[in-house]
Amino acid sequence: MSSQDQLKALRVRIDSLDEKLLELISERARCAEEVARVKMSSLKPGESPVFYRPEREAWVLKHIMEINKGPLGNEEVARLFREIMSSCLALEYPLKVAYLGPEGTFTQAAALKHFGHAVISLPMAAIDEVFREVVAGAVNFGVVPVENSTEGAVNHTLDSFLEHNLVICGEVELRIHHHLLVGENTRTDKISRIYSHAQSLAQCRKWLDAHYPSVERVALSSNADAARRVKSEWNSAAIAGDMAAQLYGLTKLAEKIEDRPDNSTRFLIIGNQEVPPIGDDKTSIIVSMNNKPGALHALLMPFYENGIDLTRIETRPSRCGKWTYVFFIDFVGHCHDPLVKSVLERLSQEVVALKVLGSYPKAVL
Repeated sequence: MSSQDQLKALRVRIDSLDEKLLELISERARCAEEVARVKMSSLKPGESPVFYRPEREAWVLKHIMEINKGPLGNEEVARLFREIMSSCLALEYPLKVAYLGPEGTFTQAAALKHFGHAVISLPMAAIDEVFREVVAGAVNFGVVPVENSTEGAVNHTLDSFLEHNLVICGEVELRIHHHLLVGENTRTDKISRIYSHAQSLAQCRKWLDAHYPSVERVALSSNADAARRVKSEWNSAAIAGDMAAQLYGLTKLAEKIEDRPDNSTRFLIIGNQEVPPIGDDKTSIIVSMNNKPGALHALLMPFYENGIDLTRIETRPSRCGKWTYVFFIDFVGHCHDPLVKSVLERLSQEVVALKVLGSYPKAVL
């Protein structure tokens, strides 16, 4: 058989497989519609339906990755299923998700990575506005950055948890790649100003020192705002990501200019619903301690004695008095786990205040 005949046969097979895939995806979508019908019919008077279940979606993605035999990689397969689930969920109930805007930010990229492209994503001007939209019920969930592997904690997010009573429903990690972007009118030999968010400028500090040491660096509210600003300017450039470059039609003058190749940002999904355990969970708490010798040691000892893995601890001013602080702690486990439950009960007897921000599945993607 000639190569042309082989290609023709393979294309016929691919067409047949595509038709079967479409049939299966359509069947899955019809099942999603039936799920919505069953949920609505089983509601008690005054009860609101819960269409999006973070633990269920995390379990499905983890399961798909566990049984995947290739040749597509686990993350690629999971992304495909994420989009299928996103579209099917939109048939049940289109989710509204607020994120730190404007359009083209890494936070929007994180929102789409976690929820898929079928959600209604709404940009907010500030992190606190994302919290307020969720509290008010204007959106179902919010997405906010909480820490970067290079620059550390995002304090605005931590402080917002002190002011608002919301639950952490999930997390998503995003590899951050920064590019130096220019507009079509830019004279690349005359660049005198580089715009970006302050954290992005910090994450590219060494590269900028080496390539543009005398160029002014201007911090703006977001990378997307920087990209939008340089679109029509002739003497400036922006540091931003792929989404901003595509959205504003900019050219990459240099790619992946971040100082650390493993530069990543962790984002939190905030909402109002508690999330049941899936067996691979994390919990976030806020603790307020008395200012006395050994207070921190007493706080950490129950975790150590029970073998609970702490993944992060941050300190912020408590706003309840001068030189008083609260601790933000992340650890492995779910608040419904007997061991974790007993540690939290012990802590509550020793601290001034303890607030569980939420237990949620570890980031799958």
